[in-house]
Amino acid sequence: MSKDKDSRKFGVLIHGAGWVAGQHAGAFSNNPHTEVVAVSSRRLQGAQDLVDRCGLAGAAVYDDLAEALANDSVDIVCVCTPQHVHCENVLAAAAAGKHIVIEKPAGNSLAELRAMRDAVAAAGVKTVVSFVLRWNPLFMEIKRLIAQDALGEIFCVEADYQSYNSAWWGGWEDGRKASTAVSALAVAGCHAVDAMRWFAAPGEHQAAEPVEVFAYAGGKRKGKARQYDPTQNDWHDQPPMEYDGLEMVLTKFASGVIGKASVNFECIQPYSFPLSIFGDKGTVKQNRLFAPQTGGGEWTEIPGICPDSSDVTHHPFQAQADHFVDCVISDKESHCNLADAIKTHEILFAAQRCYETGAPVKLPLL
Repeated sequence: MSKDKDSRKFGVLIHGAGWVAGQHAGAFSNNPHTEVVAVSSRRLQGAQDLVDRCGLAGAAVYDDLAEALANDSVDIVCVCTPQHVHCENVLAAAAAGKHIVIEKPAGNSLAELRAMRDAVAAAGVKTVVSFVLRWNPLFMEIKRLIAQDALGEIFCVEADYQSYNSAWWGGWEDGRKASTAVSALAVAGCHAVDAMRWFAAPGEHQAAEPVEVFAYAGGKRKGKARQYDPTQNDWHDQPPMEYDGLEMVLTKFASGVIGKASVNFECIQPYSFPLSIFGDKGTVKQNRLFAPQTGGGEWTEIPGICPDSSDVTHHPFQAQADHFVDCVISDKESHCNLADAIKTHEILFAAQRCYETGAPVKLPLL
């Protein structure tokens, strides 16, 4: 399905019309090699609203994915639906021979991930999973520093996702339920898990291989109606969360690096994404570098945008889309394709197994 850069644009189908869908639509509209030709959603009006909101003049609208996939002008599908239907959406898109952007988490179980992996491989289509922080400008600069040996050999990475997720988020009704959301790590903390993998590897476009996981879960919110609303800075009753809001995961990587990732849906504070990377020549904390050999014994600021907002408009979807289009044009795999992203997901599912057994879990699980 690859095309020359001078041929017609790749047609993009946005499937799902919620909060994040607009960011994917805007990013692919801005790329010179793609155009959004269709939008599909559970409700036809929802699809039309996204078309109107994003100025997607001429885009077809559907309330049936099969009909949308039958549109011959569609080459790329962005799966922006709630996470519990990602698997069926990806299987359908792969069967139709479309390249696929998959919002995180990619799937809600190891069985779903296995089915998606096999379907994508059989179809021979390109994928990228939207761990979009890999394209955050600060993250990209830190990866360049690591690849240039500015920190030396990495031995420890810590990443934390801290946000009081509640009914202020439009996806809360699905996102609060164990049956449709699985866990806090699955819903959003997987960004911290992926960041841990990303910075534990020495290559600029490489994520580390996890080999063992141990984790704890806890917190105070599970099952309680009285909850905090960070957008209003007050408490009120709302549908309760059905899983633990705090998870802490220790991961050992094949290289020997030790990582700690956590998700905290219970913290009474603004959104935060703390990050620490320790090497034998220097340290990174957030956007500061301490490297005695080059910095004169002082902390220096690393240029780039900190991941300090949960608002999807703050995230680098344009860079991710541009990267994926280049992968399709050049017939190469993304460093964040489904096969790689499964390794991030295995950590969060290993954590779930650890809660049940109280014992470390060896990876891989698939």
